Amino acid sequence: MKRTTGFLHGIIQNNKSGLTKATFFSSMSKDVLGVLLLISSFYLYSGSCIDFTASFQFVRDPDTISSGSFKLGFFSPGNSTKRYVGIWYLSETTVVWVANRNSPLRDSSGVFTISKDGNLVVLNDQNLTLWSSNVSNIPPNSSMMALLLDTGNLVLKDNTTGQTLWDSFQHPSDSFFPKMKLGISRGTGEKPKLTSWTSPSDPSIGSFSASLERLDAPEVVVYNGSKPYWRSGPWNGQEFLGVKASSYLDGFSLKEYNDTYYISFDLANPSYFGVFKLNSTGNLVVTGWINKQEAGRWRIQHNECDIYGQCGAFAFCNSQSTPVCSCLDGFEPKNPDEWNKQNWTNGCIRKAPLLCDKRIKNGIEDAFKKIENMKTPDFVERLLQVPEENCSRQCLQNCSCLAYAYDAAIGCMSWSGKLIDIRTIASGGVDLYIRLANSELKKHEENVGERKNKRKVTVIAITVTVGATIFGACSYFLWTIIVARSKGKKNQNGLSESMKRASRQGKLEELPLFEFEKVAIATNNFHQSNRLGQGGFGPVYKGELQDSQVIAVKRLSRGSGQGLEEFMNEVRVISKLQHRNLVRLLGCCIEGDERMLVYEYMPNKSLDALLFGSRRDLFLDWKKRYNIMEGIARGLLYLHRDSRLKIIHRDLKASNILLDEELNPKISDFGLAKIFKGDENDQGNTRRVIGTYGYMSPEYAMQGLFSEKSDVFSFGVLLLEIVAGKKNTSFYHEEMPLSLLGFAWKLRVEDNIKSLIDRDIYDPSFHVEILRCIHIGLLCVQEAAKDRPNMSTVYSMLNSEIVNLPSPTQPAFTKSQYTVSAESSQQSDPTYSICNTVTITEVQGR
Repeated sequence: MKRTTGFLHGIIQNNKSGLTKATFFSSMSKDVLGVLLLISSFYLYSGSCIDFTASFQFVRDPDTISSGSFKLGFFSPGNSTKRYVGIWYLSETTVVWVANRNSPLRDSSGVFTISKDGNLVVLNDQNLTLWSSNVSNIPPNSSMMALLLDTGNLVLKDNTTGQTLWDSFQHPSDSFFPKMKLGISRGTGEKPKLTSWTSPSDPSIGSFSASLERLDAPEVVVYNGSKPYWRSGPWNGQEFLGVKASSYLDGFSLKEYNDTYYISFDLANPSYFGVFKLNSTGNLVVTGWINKQEAGRWRIQHNECDIYGQCGAFAFCNSQSTPVCSCLDGFEPKNPDEWNKQNWTNGCIRKAPLLCDKRIKNGIEDAFKKIENMKTPDFVERLLQVPEENCSRQCLQNCSCLAYAYDAAIGCMSWSGKLIDIRTIASGGVDLYIRLANSELKKHEENVGERKNKRKVTVIAITVTVGATIFGACSYFLWTIIVARSKGKKNQNGLSESMKRASRQGKLEELPLFEFEKVAIATNNFHQSNRLGQGGFGPVYKGELQDSQVIAVKRLSRGSGQGLEEFMNEVRVISKLQHRNLVRLLGCCIEGDERMLVYEYMPNKSLDALLFGSRRDLFLDWKKRYNIMEGIARGLLYLHRDSRLKIIHRDLKASNILLDEELNPKISDFGLAKIFKGDENDQGNTRRVIGTYGYMSPEYAMQGLFSEKSDVFSFGVLLLEIVAGKKNTSFYHEEMPLSLLGFAWKLRVEDNIKSLIDRDIYDPSFHVEILRCIHIGLLCVQEAAKDRPNMSTVYSMLNSEIVNLPSPTQPAFTKSQYTVSAESSQQSDPTYSICNTVTITEVQGR
């Protein structure tokens, strides 16, 4: 236990360089202490922010001191009542440094001061030290001074000598911002590092850290514990070779001082400011301000290819491909079974051994295959003073050299051992040269030439040099196409009666028909590598037409009588719909026993993949989530009120919301939709209840009754899932088997609804808007259909056209006995057949 004999003396002063500083002084006499405490009592509990002038006082909670745009004081993070000493930029929503991260105060009785031994300390009401700067070389009887610079740096100095003994920039928390230095000592290896919070409401040290590594070619590496999680690639003076070029790197530079390499971040324009924050999920998020107004927020890690070693050794990752991982040319999967299941951790192995020291004896050398715009592999070695023209020869003469690259600023780089963490980069990166056996390079060149010829002609050309195996495979491919065509011509009876009726009634007249051959060629004969997923309808494939248009193809599983009904229903419904928030049907293919739907391709996959799945790579902040909610509401409103036919979707869920390039939502999968003509009652009854538990309204799940209010219920579930970032049917809290709806209602009753909000998106400036959306969600999931608003009212509520919202009644399925797992979808009542298998989809994107 340490007792305080000194206290903080705050002064704002302007030094010669124009920097404003807030200063603390210690080592004052005990007699003065009582007088100063009396003076300070006029300020301590006013709750106002104190800009220190000449008044001597302790920094007590809730007082703060200011310096430039930074403040130092006590704060509580969102959804927490614990108190911490921290430094923040503009507001407490941007805390950039925390003192007592692992030892919070339980109340507002804390004091921040300078102790008798000269260290900065955080004390509780018992004078127990919760945190200390822990400087060991403070001279005895020295007068210490602490300063908060207008750069946000908290500095502890010897007031006699002026020597800085400690500063917060050398002991960072989770943030990196202008004037800071992230470095590494060549002599001692000492390096300050960023450490993530445990969660957005818990500043204690989390599992992720970031530091400058690899002195030979410095780069930033994020670790999850002791394992690499992400790395930037080496710095070349202007950019990191593994980060997509972006303006948020403006102001970065690599410098050396006193045998220490460090990256600094300086912005020339004083109107600009930026903070790089390592969040609790290991992502580096950049927030920028212009004239102290937030200008935007960016996530440096964009997709799954940014995860370290995603594809294993000797493989590369391409986020625009499906699947994302591919072996390097000249390599093949080490474990084909696992690779086909998209478990890529074992990576790839070489097809043919390198010649290396046998090259002279045989008169043949290994060769290099060039791949463009790549993030360089990990563990680079610089070949100093080797010009670009000699880089290839230098690598070739070293048997352990497996790849090389050249950058004008870094010079010649080489790699030995396993090549890991390689990915394509849309802009930036380097040309990487992979060492291959000469025979493998020749094979690759032959295959490249062959593929170019295949693009020019519809019929696949077979060259004599390819060999009997490839010739046989390609011949079989042509034979299947010819058989399918002839079968389609002579077996018109193969078209089901429902297809014939649809054609006669003109239901397909507005929809383009695709030839089977064109779809087969676009999907590489429905190759497994183009498969996006599997739904109740059948498999879904990615394809590319001859005009380079990317498509998604839903192929009806053969022999699926149930799927045929959904197929015809989707053709009837969506061919008549045009709306920016509905997925666009480009056409269909009906030939022989083949039935396929051709859709526009959605590159950002489905909402559930981003909210709940492994693809939480795109940062869905509150603004993006709100735009998604609003877009879904617009699409539903069109279906219910504005389209030519009133349509009830009946299977609205997160996996059926697809996202385009700009994260605009598009409702998909109309296989279960019901159409009502203008003179029909907009309610229905069915004895074939098909849907997804967790999204079905109670009257539909229990009685087969559906209406517009059924979709409203599903939309309410979606609203709550989007706000909470949690799935309704897989939600548990404190071992109580509540659904998300039950948990939300429980929190509302306890007046603690704020705890429902996903911590990653909470922002006090949007507090009212977020709570309003939760309120609307609860109105939508009320048990009685008559109590729920229609979509027109919901849309007006979302846009605040309706200001005063009614109080919701208890949602459906909020009691534990009514909670049914997604795996157990069959009702005990045999009257209804609830077939989850038809509509639950595993598709991640279309």
